[in-house]
Amino acid sequence: MGFFDSEIVQEEAKKLFEDYQSLIALGGDYGKFDREGKKLYIEQMEAIMDRYKVFMKRFELSEDFMAQMTVEQLKSQLGQFGMTPQQMFDQMHSTLERMKAEIEKTK
Repeated sequence: MGFFDSEIVQEEAKKLFEDYQSLIALGGDYGKFDREGKKLYIEQMEAIMDRYKVFMKRFELSEDFMAQMTVEQLKSQLGQFGMTPQQMFDQMHSTLERMKAEIEKTK
């Protein structure tokens, strides 16, 4: 069975994508959140990033051709911006850390 044939993989990918999309949509109102709302948003975004890292690692470790192609496509797309997957995760982490620091300033 191929990597993408697994119902578990399909469900997890669908859930991850849906959670990410709804969090991004919610982020449009980030500036209107109170301090606790901002902290909660950042925590949820960190949790999604952790889930995404695990999901991507599964792709990388899989011997399935389509999983490997997906990893290569991601690398290629990020490469157009001069970035690796690790740099993408590092940049997301840095952004969330800056957001946390901003919250701390507004105590």
